Amino acid sequence: MSLKLMYITNRPDVAIVAQSCGVDRIFVDMEYIGKEERQGGLDTVKSHHTVEDVKNLRKVLNKTELLVRVNPIHEEGESWCSSKEEIDAVVEAGADIIMLPMAKTVDEIRKFVEYVGGRVKTMLLLETAEARENIKEMLDVGGIDMVHIGLNDLHLSYGMKFMFQLLADGTVEDIIKTVSAYGIPYGFGGIARLGFGMLPAEHVIAEHYRLGSTMAILSRSFCDVYKTKDVSEVKSLFEQELIKIREYETELTKKDNGFFIENQKETARLVNIIAEKIQK
Repeated sequence: MSLKLMYITNRPDVAIVAQSCGVDRIFVDMEYIGKEERQGGLDTVKSHHTVEDVKNLRKVLNKTELLVRVNPIHEEGESWCSSKEEIDAVVEAGADIIMLPMAKTVDEIRKFVEYVGGRVKTMLLLETAEARENIKEMLDVGGIDMVHIGLNDLHLSYGMKFMFQLLADGTVEDIIKTVSAYGIPYGFGGIARLGFGMLPAEHVIAEHYRLGSTMAILSRSFCDVYKTKDVSEVKSLFEQELIKIREYETELTKKDNGFFIENQKETARLVNIIAEKIQK
């Protein structure tokens, strides 16, 4: 089965293009509480999308699922509503899936599941060391439909230099063993275009297949709409590059176990080289 590919945008014109080219989920990113403090020094996507963006995208999406990342579980503050109010608003706006980031405790999962109330699908973004330690107890709560392992914040929580170190050192595989025991679909990280990325996308996609992953985020480097603003260029890029990814996935289905073992070794080798360069 092909990976479910997710793309972050709040632009209806880009979402329409992504949908027409076969992107499985459009990803609205409403998370901003505490994000600047965690990632302020990094070149990461800090979108701060809104409920209005969810409403606008709902109007144009009829095949692609609408995924919304809300803020971590929180109470009402001076500048924001409570988690319950936020989740209610996102459900009403038309989300198909709600993603919870930065969870650390079982109590946060209970509140998340309670607030969603079975109205839409739920996805846990596992991206803290505490979540890794508590994942079994978190999933025992029930009500979580999918798990995505967020390599960016998770590698920061372990003091690592490169997010794919978590793939090379077996952390991702260890988490997957626990999650898969619950029969819950899972994915991890993001992928660039084939032939691109500090760690080439081919190696990452092959690791998805080796580990039984079912979903991945198309990274900003796949299509940066801040650099490629013309919609016709965006469409051309999506058409060409998604075909390449799908063709590569078809090739992977024909590979034997030896191929994936060698790719795992090569991936670890490349990751270690990259991490050493970053440390210098």
